[in-house]
Amino acid sequence: MKVLNCSVVFSPSRDRILFCLRTKDPYKGKYNFVGGKVEEGEDHEAAAYRELEEETGIGPGQIRLTHFMDLTYYQLDFCLEMYTGVLESEPVLVPEVNPLVWLDLSEDFTDPDRFAGEQNIAHIINVARHVTEGWKGYSWT
Repeated sequence: MKVLNCSVVFSPSRDRILFCLRTKDPYKGKYNFVGGKVEEGEDHEAAAYRELEEETGIGPGQIRLTHFMDLTYYQLDFCLEMYTGVLESEPVLVPEVNPLVWLDLSEDFTDPDRFAGEQNIAHIINVARHVTEGWKGYSWT
């Protein structure tokens, strides 16, 4: 099974999220989280840090990533691992291929004309917010 990763990166003030604007398919012209492929034999967490640094210039010393969710697409034979973290300070962004933008949490992340992910980005962001806030006020019952 092919394994990919994405990172939900919150600004230090936690009011913005880092996105890339896709320049190629899939999702060309739409906003998506940064991420990429896990290479065969590569540690999955190390791959998330590597992809984040390659795509944005954000290194491991600037953010602590937490693996919080996997989306497995059995018919397509791939798994998307989700990571999240809050930046320690405002970074100098260095885009690899896709332009990088900060988007405010007030955005409509369910808009399929602007966002990749088959409208699951809003759900992923909500879960990532709970993770970075230590699940404060959340109950399964």
